Amino acid sequence: MINIPFLLPNLVKQDTFTKYLSQIEKSRWYSNYGPLNTLFENRVLHEYYEGNGAALTVNNATIGLMLAINQIKRPKGRFALMPSFTFSATPLAAMWCGLEPYFVDVKQDDWCMDENLLEDLLTKLGDKVAVVVPYATFGTDVNLAFYKQIHESGVPVVFDAAPSFGTSGRNGAFGNNFPGLSVFSFHATKSFGIGEGGLIYSGDTDLISQIRRAGNFGFSAARETISQGLNSKISEYSAAIALATLDIFPEKRRLRQQIFQWYLDKFQRIPVLNEEWELQKTEGEIAYQFLPVLCPKDQSNLDFVKLLADNHVEARTYFSPTCHQQKFFSSFQRTLMPNTDHLSGRILSLPIWEEMKESDIAQVTQILAKGLKP
Repeated sequence: MINIPFLLPNLVKQDTFTKYLSQIEKSRWYSNYGPLNTLFENRVLHEYYEGNGAALTVNNATIGLMLAINQIKRPKGRFALMPSFTFSATPLAAMWCGLEPYFVDVKQDDWCMDENLLEDLLTKLGDKVAVVVPYATFGTDVNLAFYKQIHESGVPVVFDAAPSFGTSGRNGAFGNNFPGLSVFSFHATKSFGIGEGGLIYSGDTDLISQIRRAGNFGFSAARETISQGLNSKISEYSAAIALATLDIFPEKRRLRQQIFQWYLDKFQRIPVLNEEWELQKTEGEIAYQFLPVLCPKDQSNLDFVKLLADNHVEARTYFSPTCHQQKFFSSFQRTLMPNTDHLSGRILSLPIWEEMKESDIAQVTQILAKGLKP
């Protein structure tokens, strides 16, 4: 029996979104970018992005990536450059857009795509690069100045920012005023969870307008399909939950940061954990979905998953296997992967959910300390 699950989604309760549901009954507008959806997009834009750019809801982040990549890719390009240390949705979205993933190693400290390797590939591959798809690893605030330069040079950039809604840093909310595209996930397991859904943001309002049309069957104002499209719209019911979540998200974010701090304190106070385990080098303030750590170099992350499970604690290994290690993606080209392979064998994802107590964190870290080899 699991006493401490890995994730325990905590979506808003019915009484918090009833007021929004009543508006649906009055308007009898249930989808198609309705008034609640528009209110949510506008609130996100002004509460998180200082009114800069534009935001668009989508029914899930994978569809969001597909729409973003397809809209922005260079038509004669072949490759989507991306890390292998990411979720399968990223290469799959590129494939749905007719592109080949090209996997790039990550840096040793922040676990984000190696900019030096990326620059080398941009020079080597030239016009064969259709799009660059970085991943903001586990919600860290990536320095977007480098990617802005790439985007403005003519190589479009779509950020997989699935875990990053609520991250703030150098320029405010993640992606603020970035001229490329950032795609966020609102899946139930994310920190900003509404069940299923997502958001695309850009500092380029025209780009979001084009994607909005593509997400509505490519319709013109006359409801004639004039470009490639699909149906990416969320319902007004999802928008109601999203609005209620937005109302309380600052507190959800605070709770998750508190749990992260409890973990950090325990790791620093237990000598064997402080000496043998490694944390990701992150930037900005993050609404943590879980705690990613690296187990000792001479031990396997799977051994610690089993140890925790034997003690009624659930853990995962995001991302192990990494994308290039999965048979389905193994034929795609890639750089050398020393850091990605190293992370894959050591990465351990520890539970964070909002009702956790400090005693839960103490239990998890004490189990980890007992599992170290003498």
